[in-house]
Amino acid sequence: GVFKILHFETLTVNRNRLNLVCLQIKECAAEERGKGYLVSCLVDHRTNISEYQCNQYITKMTSIVFSDYRLICGFMDKCKDDINKLHCGSVNTGEKVSPGALWVTESRPVKMKNCLKHIYLLLHIFPFELAYLCFPQCKDALSTRQKLIAQDYKVSYSLAKACKPDLRKYRCNMDTAMPRAREAKLSYLLLCLEAAVHRGQTVSGECQGEMLDYRRMLMEDYSLSPEIVLVSRDKGILEGHCQKALQTLIQETDPGADYRIDRALNEACESVIQTACKHIRNGDPMILSCLMEHLYTDKMVEDCEHRLLELQYFISRDWKLDPILYKKCQNDAARICHTHGWNETSEFMPPGAVFSCLYRHAYRTEMQGRRLSRDCKTEVQRILHQRALDVKLDPELQQRCMTDLGKWCSEKTEAGQELECLQYHLDDLVSNCRDVVGNLTELESEDIQIEALLIRACEPVIQSYCHEVADNQIDTGDLMECLVANKHQKEMNEKCAVGVTHFQLIQMKDFRFSYKFKMACKEDVLKLCPNIKKKVDVVICLSTTVRNDTLQEGREQRVSMKCRKQLRVEELEMSEDIRLEPDLYESCRQDIKQHCQNVVFGNAQVIECLKENKKRLTQHCHQKVFKLQETEMMDPELDFQLMRVCKQMIRRFCSDTDAKNLLQCLKQNKNSELMDPKCKQMITKRQITQNTDYRLNPVLRKACKADIPKFCQNVLNNAKDDNELEGQVISCLKLKYADQRLSPDCESQITVILQESALDYRLDPQLQLQCTEEILRLCAEEVAAQEQTGQVEECLKINLLKISHEGCKKEILNILKESKADIFVDPVLHTACALDIKHQCAAIPPGRGRQMSCLMEALQDKRVRLQPECKKRLQDRIDMWSYAAKVAPAEGFSDLAGQVFTSPAKSYILSMLAMCVVLLFLMGLLCGRITKRVTQELKDR
Repeated sequence: GVFKILHFETLTVNRNRLNLVCLQIKECAAEERGKGYLVSCLVDHRTNISEYQCNQYITKMTSIVFSDYRLICGFMDKCKDDINKLHCGSVNTGEKVSPGALWVTESRPVKMKNCLKHIYLLLHIFPFELAYLCFPQCKDALSTRQKLIAQDYKVSYSLAKACKPDLRKYRCNMDTAMPRAREAKLSYLLLCLEAAVHRGQTVSGECQGEMLDYRRMLMEDYSLSPEIVLVSRDKGILEGHCQKALQTLIQETDPGADYRIDRALNEACESVIQTACKHIRNGDPMILSCLMEHLYTDKMVEDCEHRLLELQYFISRDWKLDPILYKKCQNDAARICHTHGWNETSEFMPPGAVFSCLYRHAYRTEMQGRRLSRDCKTEVQRILHQRALDVKLDPELQQRCMTDLGKWCSEKTEAGQELECLQYHLDDLVSNCRDVVGNLTELESEDIQIEALLIRACEPVIQSYCHEVADNQIDTGDLMECLVANKHQKEMNEKCAVGVTHFQLIQMKDFRFSYKFKMACKEDVLKLCPNIKKKVDVVICLSTTVRNDTLQEGREQRVSMKCRKQLRVEELEMSEDIRLEPDLYESCRQDIKQHCQNVVFGNAQVIECLKENKKRLTQHCHQKVFKLQETEMMDPELDFQLMRVCKQMIRRFCSDTDAKNLLQCLKQNKNSELMDPKCKQMITKRQITQNTDYRLNPVLRKACKADIPKFCQNVLNNAKDDNELEGQVISCLKLKYADQRLSPDCESQITVILQESALDYRLDPQLQLQCTEEILRLCAEEVAAQEQTGQVEECLKINLLKISHEGCKKEILNILKESKADIFVDPVLHTACALDIKHQCAAIPPGRGRQMSCLMEALQDKRVRLQPECKKRLQDRIDMWSYAAKVAPAEGFSDLAGQVFTSPAKSYILSMLAMCVVLLFLMGLLCGRITKRVTQELKDR
């Protein structure tokens, strides 16, 4: 009798006046009294009771009623048959049974609709108490309740009540075309109300709190989503269906709006959030963005990294799942990409294609048509930066390149390596993959900040040298250009240098991958270099056009000014690394392995190594290096090593000099006291190179344009293209200089070469070639001197009698012959006689042997007292010239005449020759008179 529901209701009705107030609830006014229905109604509407004591009284009654299902009015009447049929409990009196023992599971479904209705009513009243009364079965009870809520949100009394006004306001249950079962689903409620939130409309805080709980519930238990359970059970269903079901779940739960919905992510990333993202309000959507910005950094932990990528995999496949992106871009997406509402889809514009549409318009100019708003563009750039961290976050890239990733990049597992690998194998990829990788690379060239890992690695260089361009919202390739220009600064670390070089190498594959070059020269390329794709070939094509137009005087330049300026930048960048010149690199790959295997790429070090080993290179590589040197000598700015080593000296001595004449300017200032020793050494290297072949000396080539074919045609006839002449043409011109037969311009250039080579034997390639053994045998000490001032040549002259090699002896004799023409060609003699020249020959202009003749006459004049050292050196030269005349007599009249005219005793010889001619003339006259007289006498006879 105590537990009978009628007794309980009678007790309730006969309570004091306070409790009678509880009976005035209008929702329960029509309930029949005496059968227990009134209590059920009061409990059902207890939240509407404002009187505190009354509310507490009903709560106590709820606990008593819940202790035995037989006290729950209606439930016992409607579910008696189901209880007995499914063996869920007992209806015998005196046996206390809790409602938890009657809980209906998925394997034992309730068939009677009336009973099911009362089960839902019971769940409205007792949401969580129900499961905990039956603790051993708590988990199963909760799980079953959650499944019921997922099927009908009204099972959750608190959710249905909190969100009822918002559901009406946003007409979430007014779709008459939709089946009632679907409309009742929790997922439908969530999608509808979330769409309102994302549209910027107001949803009550109480409802949003309830939604948060149930979004977390769906996220934590996949079994609450029947579609996922179905595809996980049926192995025959394609993988795509499973992904679609998971994608739907992510949209329903919307963890992008609040990361706390994903409990696994929340727990794994708690430490990262507390350190890296502590400045952001808890639950803010920017938390996820902050975590992405710290992906693959020291602050990220491994578990958080995995959970974050798992979630971002799905968010990246539906632009709406990033709430910040959706908020900023929903109007742009509707205007440009023709999208619909947040929870609406279109076959013509699926969610994954919307972002592709947005980023295609993000980088458009005004000339190219519709563009994104400023805020939307900023968010699109943010997403692009985050997606570049992992190829799995770029749906289109992963889908089209899955085969190529497995084929070429299976071992590339580090962050960012997969995309780099695809770019490296660009020419080997299938067409679909090649297109998407090409488009992404082209986009990176415009905004390199998309490469988040590269930007992180290059942060020190950016802060020191590129912060101004890095702060620009529109990059347009300026940042990468700045990084390349500062690639060898001390702030540059290895990761940044490797990343910048990689991008430079990728740019060589297609000129479109260099944004600034593409924008400056695309019209010129279409007009002058059609059907050429590779950047290096385009650069060569345009450079050749510019050079040909420059050489043809009066011809208008066909390449536009803006293209010529950018072309210059590209040429200078390519000179820094041999790998940026694929043709040269491929031709010399074996030579690099053999002669430069320990040399690091970059800074033109490999190119410099090949130059130093030029004589040992294979023929093909040698020819390529020769052509490279010829180009660099014509345009010294392309000589990266020279420009790097002599950067400060160029500023000091050649700031106003034209770029084409920089090397010439440096040569003229080489012996200045202010010249940097390293730069001086580099200039000497370039002079040695120039003297091996006149074609490597543009100034000499131009000055001696007429003299070379006139005097040295036999040398040219034996010359081979792209191979050095080993100084033979220059040696030929030197001999004609001694004979004083060169044109003034050519003579001036040869004078400079003679003066330089007289100081440093290495600048005379023929002397080095012919006298290698003699120099090492006779002049080792002079060779070891730090500063070359003509000691080696002087040593060879002194030891002329000890030289047995005919080729070497001939070269020394040529040097002696050349020294007669100008004392500047003999630095040792010039140094010894500098004071005497100043006193005795001050009025005599240099050149053509004039000062040498002056000194010889002073030597013969007993009234003149020369310096002892000068006198000694002059006497040595006379002895050497005498020996030279004996060893190498004149080979013909012209050679004899040349020797006479170049001799320091030219005046004496000519006067003696004149006296002889006069004497012969007088003798002729005398002999003629005698002969005439004898002939007359004979006639008279």
